[in-house]
Amino acid sequence: MRPALRRFALAALMIAWRQIHVMVTKPSLILPSLIFPLFFFAAFAGGLSAVGEAPSFDYPDYTTFQYVFVLMQSAIFGGVFTGFAIAADFEFGFARRMLLATRNRSALIAGYAISALIRALLVWTVVTVVAVATGAEITGSAGDLLEILVIAVMLNFAAVLFASGLAMRFRTMQAAPLIQLPAFLIIMTAPVYVPRDLIEGWVATASDYNPMTATLEAGRNLIIGAPADTLLAVGVAAGLIAVMLNWARTGLRRAEAAG
Repeated sequence: MRPALRRFALAALMIAWRQIHVMVTKPSLILPSLIFPLFFFAAFAGGLSAVGEAPSFDYPDYTTFQYVFVLMQSAIFGGVFTGFAIAADFEFGFARRMLLATRNRSALIAGYAISALIRALLVWTVVTVVAVATGAEITGSAGDLLEILVIAVMLNFAAVLFASGLAMRFRTMQAAPLIQLPAFLIIMTAPVYVPRDLIEGWVATASDYNPMTATLEAGRNLIIGAPADTLLAVGVAAGLIAVMLNWARTGLRRAEAAG
């Protein structure tokens, strides 16, 4: 491994280790990441379970239908919560010290992204255990489940890039609502409660153009072993990453210029 690449990897891993250490030693920082998706799962899969009995609802199991949503939602909010951590690091001065200590400043984004993925994997494990225990029917093959995981990881990475771009521009926890609001909008204008064919009004139009719709529909088909447009979902997620990567890089430059 070349020295520059070795230094980059070491810096990213150290930043990720610090974030993970903070999460482990301060459970209050990881609990919202766990409680939030579990609340959504209980509210939708439990409170709206009667929707699955409607004649026009053509999906095999409503718990499974909502489990995929919660999986993708937690992928996005894993990035959002990491954005809060970045903003806090800048507000309290630690991130500025990391900028001074790191030759390739992109390692900061990489390190935060690694910690966000580990946070998300923990949340996905807990949500999956709860979903299976409450009756989710996961009948897709191992390959199908791997494709779902790939889509979720890509969404998580795109969300981290978006959140870090905003956090590095504002460098204060006061940016938290700005980081969180777009995530809520993209999540809640997707086909959350019912398939897209059953949505009416302006939400139906919004869901047609919502990038999360493709990932949700692919995930919901894959998890039951049905044909899925995986390439579209991966392409949408890759497009989000490409756009947000530039957004995060320009945010990093602004943070560097601010000193």
